[in-house]
Amino acid sequence: MGVPVREKLRAVARDLGSQAETARTLGVSPSRVSRWLRTEEPDRAGRRRVDGLEFVLARLGDLYERETALKWLQGLNAHLGHRRPADLIAAGRIAEVLRAIEAEDTGAYA
Repeated sequence: MGVPVREKLRAVARDLGSQAETARTLGVSPSRVSRWLRTEEPDRAGRRRVDGLEFVLARLGDLYERETALKWLQGLNAHLGHRRPADLIAAGRIAEVLRAIEAEDTGAYA
């Protein structure tokens, strides 16, 4: 088994700066994140988003300083059809975001 989802969620919230930003990026309500951190286990889709967001943040941390990585998440991205990575994460489309990070890492042009 890996790191418990609650620990991952705490780390993600620290990286993003708040539970509210974490909720927005995961596409859930702030109260849901609060419950996940205190008493409730996320459903399968929630766990996948938390896992995916944690991995996305780790990959971005390999490429950029924290502030730049956070701006990358919120900015329009040519590799994503000029959509925001955070919006795709909220929709559960983590794989597309990871492909965009890989394209950035390899210097591919959109």
